[in-house]
Amino acid sequence: MNESLQKFINPLKEYWLNRSKKQRIIMISTIVLILLVAGLITFSMTKTNLVPLYSNLTPSETGSIKESLDSRGIKSEIADGGTTIKVPEELADTLKVELAAEGLPQSGSIDYSFFSQNAGMGTTENEFNVMKLDAMQTELANLIKGIEGINDAKVMITIPETGIFVSDTASEASASIVLNTKPGYKFEQSQIQALYQLVSKSIPNLPTDNIVIMNQNFEYFDLKNENNFSGSVFANQQEIKKEIERDLQRQVQSMLGTLIGHDKVVVSVTADVDFSQENREENLVTPVDEENMEGIAISAQKITETYTGTDNGTGGPPPAEDPADPLGTQYLEGNTGNGDYEKSNDTINYEVNRIRKEIIESPYKIRDLGIQVMVEPPDVENINSLPQERVDDITNMLATIVRTSIDKDENPALTDDAIAQKIAVSVQPFEGKMTFDEPATPIIPWWIYLIGGILVLALVVLIFLFVRARRKQDDDFEDMVEDYQPPVEVPDVNNTVDTEDTLRRKQLEKMAKEKPDEFAKLLRSWMAED
Repeated sequence: MNESLQKFINPLKEYWLNRSKKQRIIMISTIVLILLVAGLITFSMTKTNLVPLYSNLTPSETGSIKESLDSRGIKSEIADGGTTIKVPEELADTLKVELAAEGLPQSGSIDYSFFSQNAGMGTTENEFNVMKLDAMQTELANLIKGIEGINDAKVMITIPETGIFVSDTASEASASIVLNTKPGYKFEQSQIQALYQLVSKSIPNLPTDNIVIMNQNFEYFDLKNENNFSGSVFANQQEIKKEIERDLQRQVQSMLGTLIGHDKVVVSVTADVDFSQENREENLVTPVDEENMEGIAISAQKITETYTGTDNGTGGPPPAEDPADPLGTQYLEGNTGNGDYEKSNDTINYEVNRIRKEIIESPYKIRDLGIQVMVEPPDVENINSLPQERVDDITNMLATIVRTSIDKDENPALTDDAIAQKIAVSVQPFEGKMTFDEPATPIIPWWIYLIGGILVLALVVLIFLFVRARRKQDDDFEDMVEDYQPPVEVPDVNNTVDTEDTLRRKQLEKMAKEKPDEFAKLLRSWMAED
């Protein structure tokens, strides 16, 4: 066995030693590449492709589904911190139908199906009312979560107690809703109105005025209802004032939320709006050339009269100045005899600018504005974790908004001190924030990174030592090849030429060793012949 193994290994060893260093590297690289490709193909063909079966699950729902899958012997995997469960892709659709038939996933919240499954005679009226209210809140939250742009919703409904007498008037219900909206999603007014109508129609005796909706960034979604303000000038003015304040508040909230974080900033805006409206008419007459106070000459007339003669009466004292001719009629004095008469008249008509203005001063001018901002520091326990430079930047931004928003006619000269009095920036932790159950991200323990680093380091060291040993072996082999000198063949003097007698004698010796019985028979035959 060893001889046959050596016959197989020796040619390979001889072939390997006869290759150059470059050829050896190419051969090793080719073998490694083939093994890697084969391994990848095998892994991809044997790997099970897992797809999410359910997402955004609670821990209780994930546990119940995992238990059901394990009892069926189906491979599953939990991801996203326990909120997502994955199954093989080819079984996903079938498992959804089968698990739905079993009533999975089962959440911890009570919905309307609870009453059909747990109907009994032992439930008191108070317990039934509490379960009914919880079911209404759960169902309404599920409806709201199905709207685009909303990740999660929490609903709190307050239903007053019903009076025991027929004459008692029914009180109105109220609802408070906190939405977890997608970052950057803008809701149209039609969507907000549809959301209000959905909530109002889902709860008995719940008017839209008793509904309050806000998101996780303390932004309120108010319903614009024109019927609520018809016939009331004060109500209309207050609505316009709130709209102006809301627009400025959202602008500041969006800007500072991008800078610090949407859950780290709370903004409040108060505005003083001038609702007075002025209508006036102006008739102005101004010269065309205001520098010389002259108009445009549209027509001109010049009349000149002269007379020379000897008639009596030509001279004499000049007559009185004619008021109708003040522009230059001239009379020459004379007594008798020769006399001259000359008269000149210049008439120029000028046109001026005649401007007629009907001015309607628009209302809704911001006479005064105040912005209050509360900022939570990055480290809630350390208020000084928010540097003063950042607070100064926020103050400068707010000062620019105030300076550009206030009407310049009402406040022609706003000083920096006056603007600083209209801005308030407070840095303090928030204690009343609404929290949602965010999906926990899987955290890899630190010791995994440590073990991985050690394995990578050990692999690098082994590769380095292997390359170094191979390089040393190649160098030693090259030195041996260089130092090797073929031996000089010297004929052995003891070697003799084999003759027929020596060959026969060797054959007999070999027969005596290998086949002693036949050798004995041969000797007996030889002795008998003799």
